[in-house]
Amino acid sequence: MSEETIKADGVVKELLSNGLYRVELEGGHQVTAHVKGKMRMFNIRILAGDTVSIEMSPYDLTKARIVFRKK
Repeated sequence: MSEETIKADGVVKELLSNGLYRVELEGGHQVTAHVKGKMRMFNIRILAGDTVSIEMSPYDLTKARIVFRKK
């Protein structure tokens, strides 16, 4: 399944309720993203303005998973 995902980089624009984030991609497209399980387990905090790497399913391009927070 990991080879089916679309990988992209974006900037967190706002924090939504229930651990969701609104992320703006490089092309201006906005997606709703949640944090990957390992990042949640190790309490990696994500704030507005952080640059993140995301994975999206090719079937639904409005939802994503945050897999890495860049410095």
